Amino acid sequence: MKILCVGHEWRGSDANGLFYALARQGVITNTINEHRYISTGVANLFLKILHRLIRPLQVKSFNKEIIEQFNTFQPNIVLIYKGAFFHKNTMDYIHSFKIPVVVFFPDVSLFAHGNNIPQCIPHYDYIFTTKSFGFEDLKTKFNYPLEKVTFIPHGFDPQIHRPLNPIDNFKNDVSFIGNFSPHKAKVLETIVRRLPKINMKIWGGTWGRYNGELLKPYIVGNGIMGDAYSAAINSSKINLAILSEKVKGASSGDLITSRTFHITGAGGFMLHQHTLEVEKYYKEGEECEFYRSDNELIEKIDYYLNNEAERLKIAKKGYIRAVSQYSQDVRAKEVIEILNSKFENLSI
Repeated sequence: MKILCVGHEWRGSDANGLFYALARQGVITNTINEHRYISTGVANLFLKILHRLIRPLQVKSFNKEIIEQFNTFQPNIVLIYKGAFFHKNTMDYIHSFKIPVVVFFPDVSLFAHGNNIPQCIPHYDYIFTTKSFGFEDLKTKFNYPLEKVTFIPHGFDPQIHRPLNPIDNFKNDVSFIGNFSPHKAKVLETIVRRLPKINMKIWGGTWGRYNGELLKPYIVGNGIMGDAYSAAINSSKINLAILSEKVKGASSGDLITSRTFHITGAGGFMLHQHTLEVEKYYKEGEECEFYRSDNELIEKIDYYLNNEAERLKIAKKGYIRAVSQYSQDVRAKEVIEILNSKFENLSI
Protein backbone atom coordinates (compact mmCIF):
# COMPACT_ATOMS: atom_id res chain seq x y z
CA MET A 1 0.00 0.00 0.00
CA LYS A 2 1.31 3.45 -0.98
CA ILE A 3 -0.27 6.39 0.82
CA LEU A 4 0.34 10.05 0.08
CA CYS A 5 -0.08 11.66 3.52
CA VAL A 6 -0.96 15.34 3.81
CA GLY A 7 -0.81 17.18 7.13
CA HIS A 8 1.43 18.65 9.81
CA GLU A 9 4.73 16.82 10.18
CA TRP A 10 6.27 18.61 13.16
CA ARG A 11 7.57 16.43 15.96
CA GLY A 12 4.71 15.70 18.30
CA SER A 13 1.77 16.50 16.05
CA ASP A 14 -1.00 13.91 15.95
CA ALA A 15 -0.80 13.86 12.16
CA ASN A 16 2.91 13.11 12.26
CA GLY A 17 2.36 10.37 14.82
CA LEU A 18 -0.22 8.65 12.64
CA PHE A 19 1.87 8.96 9.45
CA TYR A 20 4.94 7.43 11.12
CA ALA A 21 2.82 4.68 12.67
CA LEU A 22 1.47 3.78 9.23
CA ALA A 23 5.05 3.50 7.99
CA ARG A 24 5.96 1.24 10.93
CA GLN A 25 3.11 -1.06 9.86
CA GLY A 26 4.70 -1.49 6.44
CA VAL A 27 2.86 1.18 4.45
CA ILE A 28 5.03 3.10 1.98
CA THR A 29 4.28 6.72 2.79
CA ASN A 30 5.21 10.03 1.26
CA THR A 31 4.33 13.05 3.41
CA ILE A 32 3.54 16.59 2.37
CA ASN A 33 4.17 18.78 5.40
CA GLU A 34 1.39 21.37 5.53
CA HIS A 35 3.42 23.37 8.05
CA ARG A 36 6.12 23.93 5.42
CA TYR A 37 3.73 25.82 3.14
CA ILE A 38 1.14 27.42 5.44
CA SER A 39 2.25 29.80 8.21
CA THR A 40 -0.34 29.72 11.01
CA GLY A 41 1.60 30.09 14.27
CA VAL A 42 2.45 33.79 14.06
CA ALA A 43 1.95 35.90 17.21
CA ASN A 44 3.12 39.35 16.07
CA LEU A 45 0.20 41.48 14.83
CA PHE A 46 2.08 42.88 11.82
CA LEU A 47 3.17 39.40 10.75
CA LYS A 48 -0.37 38.11 11.23
CA ILE A 49 -1.66 40.75 8.82
CA LEU A 50 1.14 40.03 6.36
CA HIS A 51 0.56 36.30 6.50
CA ARG A 52 -3.17 36.73 5.94
CA LEU A 53 -2.37 38.72 2.82
CA ILE A 54 -0.09 36.03 1.43
CA ARG A 55 -2.22 33.09 2.66
CA PRO A 56 -3.97 32.58 -0.71
CA LEU A 57 -0.56 32.27 -2.38
CA GLN A 58 0.59 29.81 0.29
CA VAL A 59 -2.53 27.69 -0.12
CA LYS A 60 -2.13 27.71 -3.90
CA SER A 61 1.50 26.59 -3.58
CA PHE A 62 0.50 23.89 -1.09
CA ASN A 63 -2.14 22.41 -3.37
CA LYS A 64 0.21 22.60 -6.34
CA GLU A 65 2.73 20.57 -4.35
CA ILE A 66 0.08 17.95 -3.55
CA ILE A 67 -0.62 17.50 -7.24
CA GLU A 68 3.07 17.35 -8.13
CA GLN A 69 3.82 14.80 -5.41
CA PHE A 70 0.75 12.79 -6.42
CA ASN A 71 1.99 12.61 -9.99
CA THR A 72 5.50 11.59 -8.93
CA PHE A 73 4.64 9.15 -6.13
CA GLN A 74 1.56 7.65 -7.82
CA PRO A 75 -0.08 6.45 -4.58
CA ASN A 76 -3.03 4.12 -4.49
CA ILE A 77 -4.68 6.24 -1.79
CA VAL A 78 -4.39 9.82 -0.50
CA LEU A 79 -4.84 10.48 3.23
CA ILE A 80 -5.66 14.04 4.27
CA TYR A 81 -5.27 14.90 7.96
CA LYS A 82 -7.92 17.52 8.81
CA GLY A 83 -7.71 19.26 5.43
CA ALA A 84 -8.12 22.93 6.35
CA PHE A 85 -6.15 24.01 3.26
CA PHE A 86 -6.96 21.14 0.89
CA HIS A 87 -8.87 22.39 -2.16
CA LYS A 88 -11.84 20.67 -3.74
CA ASN A 89 -10.28 21.10 -7.21
CA THR A 90 -7.18 19.26 -5.97
CA MET A 91 -9.42 16.42 -4.86
CA ASP A 92 -11.13 16.45 -8.26
CA TYR A 93 -7.77 16.11 -9.96
CA ILE A 94 -6.86 13.07 -7.83
CA HIS A 95 -10.28 11.54 -8.41
CA SER A 96 -9.79 11.88 -12.16
CA PHE A 97 -7.22 9.09 -11.79
CA LYS A 98 -9.72 6.92 -9.88
CA ILE A 99 -7.63 7.20 -6.70
CA PRO A 100 -9.58 7.42 -3.42
CA VAL A 101 -9.11 10.38 -1.11
CA VAL A 102 -9.84 9.85 2.60
CA VAL A 103 -9.70 12.24 5.54
CA PHE A 104 -8.73 11.74 9.16
CA PHE A 105 -10.60 14.51 10.96
CA PRO A 106 -9.42 15.22 14.52
CA ASP A 107 -11.45 18.23 15.69
CA VAL A 108 -14.79 19.04 17.31
CA SER A 109 -16.35 21.09 14.50
CA LEU A 110 -16.34 20.67 10.74
CA PHE A 111 -17.13 24.38 10.36
CA ALA A 112 -14.59 26.10 12.63
CA HIS A 113 -11.55 25.96 10.35
CA GLY A 114 -12.46 27.76 7.15
CA ASN A 115 -14.40 26.87 4.03
CA ASN A 116 -12.25 24.10 2.55
CA ILE A 117 -13.32 21.44 5.04
CA PRO A 118 -17.11 21.75 4.51
CA GLN A 119 -16.57 22.06 0.75
CA CYS A 120 -14.58 18.82 0.63
CA ILE A 121 -16.39 16.68 3.22
CA PRO A 122 -19.22 15.47 0.92
CA HIS A 123 -16.69 14.27 -1.66
CA TYR A 124 -14.27 12.23 0.44
CA ASP A 125 -14.34 8.53 -0.30
CA TYR A 126 -14.06 7.69 3.38
CA ILE A 127 -13.90 9.61 6.68
CA PHE A 128 -12.18 8.73 9.93
CA THR A 129 -13.36 10.86 12.86
CA THR A 130 -11.92 11.04 16.35
CA LYS A 131 -15.31 12.16 17.71
CA SER A 132 -18.07 9.67 18.41
CA PHE A 133 -20.61 12.42 17.73
CA GLY A 134 -18.99 12.92 14.31
CA PHE A 135 -21.48 10.43 12.84
CA GLU A 136 -24.42 12.64 13.74
CA ASP A 137 -22.72 15.80 12.49
CA LEU A 138 -21.76 14.23 9.17
CA LYS A 139 -25.25 12.87 8.66
CA THR A 140 -27.22 15.95 9.68
CA LYS A 141 -24.94 18.61 8.19
CA PHE A 142 -23.85 16.85 5.00
CA ASN A 143 -26.12 13.81 4.59
CA TYR A 144 -22.87 11.87 4.35
CA PRO A 145 -23.38 8.06 4.16
CA LEU A 146 -22.45 6.63 7.54
CA GLU A 147 -21.26 3.35 6.05
CA LYS A 148 -18.27 5.39 4.87
CA VAL A 149 -17.40 6.67 8.36
CA THR A 150 -15.35 5.09 11.15
CA PHE A 151 -14.71 6.43 14.63
CA ILE A 152 -11.07 6.04 15.64
CA PRO A 153 -9.98 7.81 18.83
CA HIS A 154 -6.76 9.72 19.11
CA GLY A 155 -3.72 7.77 20.26
CA PHE A 156 -0.36 8.55 21.80
CA ASP A 157 2.87 8.55 19.84
CA PRO A 158 5.36 6.17 21.51
CA GLN A 159 8.25 8.11 20.01
CA ILE A 160 7.05 11.29 21.74
CA HIS A 161 4.72 10.49 24.62
CA ARG A 162 6.86 8.40 26.94
CA PRO A 163 8.20 8.56 30.51
CA LEU A 164 10.99 11.13 30.81
CA ASN A 165 12.85 12.60 33.74
CA PRO A 166 11.22 15.73 35.21
CA ILE A 167 12.74 19.12 34.40
CA ASP A 168 13.34 21.31 37.44
CA ASN A 169 11.84 24.50 36.00
CA PHE A 170 8.83 22.55 34.73
CA LYS A 171 7.94 20.97 38.09
CA ASN A 172 4.50 21.77 39.43
CA ASP A 173 1.59 20.40 41.44
CA VAL A 174 -1.05 20.73 38.71
CA SER A 175 -0.75 21.52 35.03
CA PHE A 176 -2.93 22.01 32.02
CA ILE A 177 -1.38 21.67 28.56
CA GLY A 178 -3.65 22.74 25.74
CA ASN A 179 -5.26 25.66 23.96
CA PHE A 180 -7.37 28.33 25.61
CA SER A 181 -11.14 28.17 25.77
CA PRO A 182 -13.57 29.95 28.10
CA HIS A 183 -14.57 26.67 29.76
CA LYS A 184 -10.97 25.68 30.43
CA ALA A 185 -10.18 29.11 31.86
CA LYS A 186 -13.20 28.90 34.17
CA VAL A 187 -12.08 25.52 35.52
CA LEU A 188 -8.52 26.73 36.11
CA GLU A 189 -9.76 29.94 37.78
CA THR A 190 -11.77 27.78 40.17
CA ILE A 191 -8.61 25.93 41.16
CA VAL A 192 -6.72 29.16 41.86
CA ARG A 193 -9.57 30.59 43.93
CA ARG A 194 -10.06 27.43 45.98
CA LEU A 195 -6.38 26.51 46.26
CA PRO A 196 -4.56 29.87 46.21
CA LYS A 197 -1.18 28.37 47.18
CA ILE A 198 -1.22 25.84 44.33
CA ASN A 199 1.88 25.55 42.15
CA MET A 200 0.15 25.42 38.77
CA LYS A 201 1.44 25.81 35.23
CA ILE A 202 -0.57 26.41 32.05
CA TRP A 203 1.01 25.76 28.67
CA GLY A 204 -0.69 26.46 25.35
CA GLY A 205 -0.29 28.48 22.20
CA THR A 206 -3.55 30.44 22.41
CA TRP A 207 -3.64 31.61 26.03
CA GLY A 208 -2.94 35.12 24.78
CA ARG A 209 -6.71 35.22 24.21
CA TYR A 210 -7.31 35.04 27.94
CA ASN A 211 -8.41 38.53 29.01
CA GLY A 212 -8.64 37.92 32.74
CA GLU A 213 -6.03 38.56 35.42
CA LEU A 214 -6.33 35.61 37.79
CA LEU A 215 -4.52 33.05 35.64
CA LYS A 216 -1.79 35.27 34.22
CA PRO A 217 0.83 34.33 36.86
CA TYR A 218 0.32 30.65 35.97
CA ILE A 219 0.44 30.92 32.16
CA VAL A 220 3.91 29.77 31.15
CA GLY A 221 3.70 31.01 27.59
CA ASN A 222 3.54 29.37 24.21
CA GLY A 223 2.60 25.83 23.28
CA ILE A 224 4.94 23.07 24.35
CA MET A 225 5.79 20.32 21.87
CA GLY A 226 7.86 17.23 21.25
CA ASP A 227 9.98 15.89 24.11
CA ALA A 228 9.32 19.04 26.13
CA TYR A 229 5.61 18.14 26.15
CA SER A 230 6.30 14.72 27.64
CA ALA A 231 8.80 16.21 30.08
CA ALA A 232 6.12 18.66 31.23
CA ILE A 233 3.68 15.79 31.78
CA ASN A 234 6.29 13.96 33.84
CA SER A 235 7.13 17.14 35.75
CA SER A 236 3.48 17.56 36.84
CA LYS A 237 2.15 15.74 39.86
CA ILE A 238 -1.37 16.04 38.43
CA ASN A 239 -2.15 16.49 34.71
CA LEU A 240 -5.57 17.93 33.97
CA ALA A 241 -7.53 16.72 30.95
CA ILE A 242 -10.12 19.48 30.55
CA LEU A 243 -12.33 19.07 27.51
CA SER A 244 -13.25 21.63 24.87
CA GLU A 245 -16.81 22.90 24.98
CA LYS A 246 -19.33 22.76 22.15
CA VAL A 247 -18.53 25.19 19.33
CA LYS A 248 -20.30 26.38 16.18
CA GLY A 249 -21.19 23.56 13.83
CA ALA A 250 -20.77 20.71 16.34
CA SER A 251 -23.48 18.76 18.13
CA SER A 252 -21.30 18.25 21.21
CA GLY A 253 -18.18 19.38 22.97
CA ASP A 254 -15.30 16.97 23.36
CA LEU A 255 -16.01 13.69 25.15
CA ILE A 256 -12.41 12.53 24.90
CA THR A 257 -9.40 14.28 23.38
CA SER A 258 -5.80 13.68 22.40
CA ARG A 259 -4.72 14.43 26.00
CA THR A 260 -6.86 11.47 27.08
CA PHE A 261 -4.11 9.26 25.66
CA HIS A 262 -1.02 11.51 25.60
CA ILE A 263 -0.91 11.90 29.39
CA THR A 264 -1.11 8.21 30.27
CA GLY A 265 1.12 7.26 27.33
CA ALA A 266 3.80 9.51 28.82
CA GLY A 267 3.32 7.93 32.24
CA GLY A 268 1.61 10.90 33.88
CA PHE A 269 -1.14 10.93 36.48
CA MET A 270 -4.33 12.11 34.77
CA LEU A 271 -7.32 13.86 36.32
CA HIS A 272 -9.88 13.86 33.50
CA GLN A 273 -13.14 15.71 33.12
CA HIS A 274 -15.76 13.00 33.41
CA THR A 275 -17.84 11.80 30.48
CA LEU A 276 -19.50 8.46 29.92
CA GLU A 277 -17.19 7.96 26.95
CA VAL A 278 -13.93 8.22 28.88
CA GLU A 279 -15.17 5.43 31.16
CA LYS A 280 -14.71 3.09 28.18
CA TYR A 281 -10.96 3.66 28.22
CA TYR A 282 -9.92 3.80 31.88
CA LYS A 283 -11.01 2.47 35.26
CA GLU A 284 -11.69 5.33 37.63
CA GLY A 285 -9.48 5.34 40.71
CA GLU A 286 -7.27 2.61 39.23
CA GLU A 287 -5.84 3.92 35.93
CA CYS A 288 -6.73 7.61 36.18
CA GLU A 289 -9.15 9.85 38.06
CA PHE A 290 -12.27 11.70 36.94
CA TYR A 291 -13.99 14.84 38.20
CA ARG A 292 -17.66 15.66 37.71
CA SER A 293 -17.93 18.99 39.51
CA ASP A 294 -15.80 21.83 40.84
CA ASN A 295 -16.00 20.38 44.33
CA GLU A 296 -14.84 16.95 43.19
CA LEU A 297 -12.03 18.51 41.19
CA ILE A 298 -10.71 20.40 44.21
CA GLU A 299 -11.14 17.44 46.53
CA LYS A 300 -9.20 15.12 44.25
CA ILE A 301 -6.41 17.60 43.61
CA ASP A 302 -5.98 18.04 47.36
CA TYR A 303 -6.19 14.29 48.02
CA TYR A 304 -3.67 13.17 45.41
CA LEU A 305 -1.18 15.91 46.22
CA ASN A 306 -1.13 14.44 49.72
CA ASN A 307 -1.11 10.76 48.70
CA GLU A 308 1.90 10.33 46.44
CA ALA A 309 2.13 6.53 46.61
CA GLU A 310 -1.47 6.12 45.46
CA ARG A 311 -1.01 8.74 42.76
CA LEU A 312 2.07 7.00 41.36
CA LYS A 313 0.34 3.61 41.48
CA ILE A 314 -2.57 4.90 39.42
CA ALA A 315 -0.22 6.58 36.94
CA LYS A 316 1.64 3.31 36.44
CA LYS A 317 -1.54 1.36 35.78
CA GLY A 318 -2.76 4.05 33.38
CA TYR A 319 0.53 3.84 31.52
CA ILE A 320 0.26 0.05 31.24
CA ARG A 321 -3.28 0.37 29.87
CA ALA A 322 -2.26 3.01 27.34
CA VAL A 323 0.79 1.13 26.07
CA SER A 324 -1.22 -2.03 25.55
CA GLN A 325 -4.18 -0.46 23.75
CA TYR A 326 -3.96 3.22 22.84
CA SER A 327 -0.84 3.89 20.79
CA GLN A 328 -0.83 5.40 17.31
CA ASP A 329 0.42 2.01 16.08
CA VAL A 330 -2.86 0.44 17.22
CA ARG A 331 -4.79 3.21 15.47
CA ALA A 332 -2.70 2.81 12.29
CA LYS A 333 -3.41 -0.92 12.16
CA GLU A 334 -7.15 -0.20 12.31
CA VAL A 335 -6.85 2.42 9.55
CA ILE A 336 -5.03 -0.07 7.32
CA GLU A 337 -7.57 -2.83 7.97
CA ILE A 338 -10.46 -0.53 7.10
CA LEU A 339 -8.82 0.81 3.94
CA ASN A 340 -8.10 -2.74 2.76
CA SER A 341 -11.71 -3.75 3.42
CA LYS A 342 -13.24 -0.72 1.67
CA PHE A 343 -11.03 -0.26 -1.36
CA GLU A 344 -9.61 -2.62 -3.96
CA ASN A 345 -6.13 -2.78 -5.51
CA LEU A 346 -4.27 -1.14 -2.62
CA SER A 347 -1.30 -3.46 -2.81
CA ILE A 348 1.82 -2.14 -4.53
